[in-house]
Amino acid sequence: WPPLWLLWPLLSAPLSSTSSCYCCSSVIHSKFRASSVIRFSFVTKGVFPICSRRGKVVMAHTIAKATLGLTLPAKIDLPKISFAAKGTDLVEWKGDILAVGVAEKDMVKDENSKFENSILKKLDSQLGGLLAEASSEEDFTGKSGQSTILRLPGLGSKRIGLIGLGANSSSVAYKSLGEAVAAAAKSAQANNVAIALASAEALSAESKLSTATAIASGRRTLLGIFEDNRFRSQSKKSTVTSVDILGLGSGPELEKKLKYAEDVSSGVIFGKELVNAPANVLTPGVLAEEATKIALAYSDVLSAKILDVEQCKELKMGAYLGVAAASANPPHFIHLCYKPPGGPAKTKLALVGKGLTFDSGGYNIKTGPGCLIELMKSDMGGAAAVFGAAKAIGQIKPPGVEIHFIVAACENMISGTGMRPGDIVTASNGKTIEVNNTDAEGRLTLADALVYACNRGVEKIIDLATLTGACVVALGPSVGGVFTPSDDLAKEVFSAAEVSGEKFWRMPMEDSYWEGMKSGVADMLNTGGRQGGAIIAALFLKQFVDEKVQWLHMDIAGPVWNDKKRNATGFGVATLVEWVLKNSS
Repeated sequence: WPPLWLLWPLLSAPLSSTSSCYCCSSVIHSKFRASSVIRFSFVTKGVFPICSRRGKVVMAHTIAKATLGLTLPAKIDLPKISFAAKGTDLVEWKGDILAVGVAEKDMVKDENSKFENSILKKLDSQLGGLLAEASSEEDFTGKSGQSTILRLPGLGSKRIGLIGLGANSSSVAYKSLGEAVAAAAKSAQANNVAIALASAEALSAESKLSTATAIASGRRTLLGIFEDNRFRSQSKKSTVTSVDILGLGSGPELEKKLKYAEDVSSGVIFGKELVNAPANVLTPGVLAEEATKIALAYSDVLSAKILDVEQCKELKMGAYLGVAAASANPPHFIHLCYKPPGGPAKTKLALVGKGLTFDSGGYNIKTGPGCLIELMKSDMGGAAAVFGAAKAIGQIKPPGVEIHFIVAACENMISGTGMRPGDIVTASNGKTIEVNNTDAEGRLTLADALVYACNRGVEKIIDLATLTGACVVALGPSVGGVFTPSDDLAKEVFSAAEVSGEKFWRMPMEDSYWEGMKSGVADMLNTGGRQGGAIIAALFLKQFVDEKVQWLHMDIAGPVWNDKKRNATGFGVATLVEWVLKNSS
């Protein structure tokens, strides 16, 4: 029995009309209906009391609801926007905004202050020289980030916009063009938008195809229009209904490219929504439900398997379950499998995402300025990228490739049942890990997820994780770190990233740093020193990957979140989809 001082708050507490149980680490407060018959019992193996009411026994610390705070996301339909490639003359196009992407070289003028670029010259002539005059007055030079929207009479469109592409036009510049156009369309409450390039006539047919795709997916025209308003009491709906891409050709091949861009954008939006959702709404169980919905929506190619705690125990996932042990919200190990239609797969791939729906740090709790505990809902950014890619791939249906989407979803919380610093956990490959920091939990969940992926017989694995602050310090908020012992796999991923426009930088796998990860009592520690933290984390993950499997780790702690907009970015989805397609036959 516990000492009387611990029971006194229970005995002296006033009776009330609520029957909820409230629990803290040292004192237990209870409020019950006056008519209730209450019995308390204490067990020597547990820290928390068991409340027995009318024969129903419930651990007090397990009372947790996904609806904490009574917050539920509103169901908001995504904007339905039709994309079309047309050969319509820019002067004759009728709509709300004609946006022209302009590089710095396109803004060159002759001695009479007239454009030398043929497309700008034609537009300026139709406008009686007002375009050249207005661009000079606005000091528009075509630099990246510059834009000006003008309402000038003389064209079929109500407004004309000049959007700067910078010195060198690239897929990244074209994606920013899409975002700038979306911002202008929202500001003007436009319905119909057209996008053209001042340099379109100089592009080859192949370049026009890739450029049109980049514009349509551009960071994206659809994504720029999309706003996540699920948690606002009031919100404005987008007015844009159509986007025409002019001067870059037309036909079935281009329409196919535009459809692809739309599919990828839907995956990115889904990833953004997952990261934006607060942890009191997106629990591990809800994340599993969302993943299952994807499999049901594309059941011709996707299937879902969700493992509970007991099933994970059978697979000896001690590292993952150790992290999950403190939370009242149980873990869910999520496995989606894509199998191509119309024939067997020649290649087997796995995409593994870190799925911490909230990370308090555990007993090594995140404290002090800069700890960003309020943003730890984003610690499942890797899982969001994986499931965003699954949604896009379910629509695209690439042939010849089998894909396993794997996420060990859980929360890293604090309780008497939780993992402590100094504990030793055993991963599913039998390796033991001394936990010297409970805030280095993501790598523990990934350890068992990577072992599980290797056991699926895959040839290549990419894992994505908001893993280390060290990577953000090294590369900043916009660039993801890439770690891999495989040069071939690195080339594949960077080739995919070049198309997607997402920024990555390859980091070294310095094996000598592993010396700092040796434990005196287990196979390894879960953290090393402060120096080279992102490299050490990648070396840790390497211990759980079969040597025969090509493996690449992406640390996306920086680019998964846009601090300026206080919003998720959907980073990683587009690159994963491109990489899958490059492995598709």
